Amino acid sequence: MDAVILAAGLGTRLRPYTLQIPKPLLLVQGRPILDWGLAALPEEVDRVIVVVHYLADQIRHYLSTQSHFQQWCAVEQEHPRGTGDALRVCQKQIRSKKFLVLNGDDLFGAADLKKLAQTPAGVLVHPVADPKQFGIVFPGDDGTLQRLEEKPDLAGRHLANTGAYVFPQSVFDIDIGLSRRGEYEITDYLAALARREPVSVVQADFWLPIGTIEAWQNAQHRDLRPLVTSQRCA
Repeated sequence: MDAVILAAGLGTRLRPYTLQIPKPLLLVQGRPILDWGLAALPEEVDRVIVVVHYLADQIRHYLSTQSHFQQWCAVEQEHPRGTGDALRVCQKQIRSKKFLVLNGDDLFGAADLKKLAQTPAGVLVHPVADPKQFGIVFPGDDGTLQRLEEKPDLAGRHLANTGAYVFPQSVFDIDIGLSRRGEYEITDYLAALARREPVSVVQADFWLPIGTIEAWQNAQHRDLRPLVTSQRCA
């Protein structure tokens, strides 16, 4: 099974720290964020495709020295136009019938990615207390995705989209347009796929988004044992 890691972003909310280092290579407890991500991938994944753009040579160098995967490639997103575009530039490189996709700058639990990888199509979610800050997933009674809403004006705990997915190859048959932000959004692929076939909503026990300097600093003191599989230890 292939895994696509989205690692092309500028990391503007973590400046000045990301002026010289791409966000996926910022250290958390002595290891790059991307290294934690590779270690958390399930054993079904035998090949990774990393989408790069900003300070791409640094990420390529890291990939050439990491020991988690022998099979890897870096795909350049020449003109960053959103996460949907980042997914699309990988199409020719993806070989498996279904594939895992995750943000390269968040921390995911290994057991959660394992559960996600076992679905034909799925999205990983985690409860949050501040839904106005996240994309929110609304599952139906059968546990499949019914709708997505970006930063809704809601109170109370809701299920946030963590940015980890399983897509079938057929997702590339879907045409999506530009969003209001002028980008192609991976969530538009997800929503369109859910209208065609069941997309499982998988609840995570661990998720640590590194979206701000404060979140990055807090990660230095968290228990990160849930991130590492027995197959891919540091």
